[in-house]
Amino acid sequence: MLFGSSGIRRPFGPELLDIGLKAGFAAGSNVDSIVVGTDTRKTGPALSDAFTAGVLFSGAEVVSGGIAPTPTIANAINYCCAGAGCSVTASHNPENYNGIKLINPDGSAFTKKQQAEIEDNIKSCKNSDWKRQGEVRQTDIIRPHIENILKSVDIGDTSVILDCGGGAGSVITPLLLREAGVDARCINCTPSGIFPRPSEPLEENVHYLKKMVKGGSFSGGLIHDGDADRFMAIDGRGRYIKGDHLLVLFAEYAGAKKVVTTADASMAIEESAEVRRTPVGDSYVSEELLSWGDFGGEPSGSWIFPKNSLCPDGIYAAALFCRIASETDIAEAVDELPDYPILRSSYFCENGRDVLTALGAENPTDGIRIEDEDGWCLIRASGTEPKVRITAEGRTVDTAKRMKERGLGLLKSAAKK
Repeated sequence: MLFGSSGIRRPFGPELLDIGLKAGFAAGSNVDSIVVGTDTRKTGPALSDAFTAGVLFSGAEVVSGGIAPTPTIANAINYCCAGAGCSVTASHNPENYNGIKLINPDGSAFTKKQQAEIEDNIKSCKNSDWKRQGEVRQTDIIRPHIENILKSVDIGDTSVILDCGGGAGSVITPLLLREAGVDARCINCTPSGIFPRPSEPLEENVHYLKKMVKGGSFSGGLIHDGDADRFMAIDGRGRYIKGDHLLVLFAEYAGAKKVVTTADASMAIEESAEVRRTPVGDSYVSEELLSWGDFGGEPSGSWIFPKNSLCPDGIYAAALFCRIASETDIAEAVDELPDYPILRSSYFCENGRDVLTALGAENPTDGIRIEDEDGWCLIRASGTEPKVRITAEGRTVDTAKRMKERGLGLLKSAAKK
């Protein structure tokens, strides 16, 4: 399969360029026009040109937005009267990777059915009529996204440090905050094509930011990944806020009563709202939000506000975080949230997919989730390594350990069989 849990991603090379060309033709065959943008990677122009060539060959139009975050591309689809969007990005992967995310007009990622159709079209890719070729139209898609957020969020007066990690958020979030009157000190906000820190917004990747926030008079720190669909944060005391806490914080502030989140999210959210869980991956969350829920997200930093878009929007989340920070002490608010111990571990397993299938998983990389009243355990096969990952949570450390051992016991038993 070409598609993973968040589009197509590969180390950059001839294979990916070939996929880009064929994916452009396949996607363009179903719509009249596609909005195309890239993150800041040096390979972005080449892959974007390959995808664009495929779209033009199909006869469809390309609306080119240049360097732009994934949510900015999603925001542009409707007002550009396009049928789809394409973000040329590998998100939080290292710079030697690149990829393609295909987006629907409502901001949701292409569903599994749509992905299968694209793959079928790629396999049966045929020559188009040389007389029927598409055209490229250059458009500013940054300004409309800024205006859309400013209309939706009264950001408020606060002071923050913004770290875009050298990614696509660099071309929009500093401008947005400046226009909203936020005192934002920007670091790593130059789209140079080389990430000054690992792109994934993990705590260990932004240790310097904790010291900077704590050492100054800031309400918090804002963190983006490579294509700014993710957002994580530091509170005013210089503490990295866990994704599970951000999930609850956003849900409560938005007044969400029905929340969609992933199987690895803390049960703390269930104390604030009715919850439906999906496999890990923001595409699953957005697909579920098509029919149910008023907020969605996953602890890795993807936050989806359906009234705004079904695309995870790290820029919108950053604006909302600033709004919350202007009204309350974020650190105090976090301290009041439930905090249950979560244990994460991985185990070498050469035939992990087969083992998960034996355990009853419909999709080995989605895994299976075991629950009881005081805890749960998620067992998943890695999609890229010979490993099985076990995540367990309990209301106490002992319960979390018990759930982890329960999962490990099932894993060992299935491996023997």
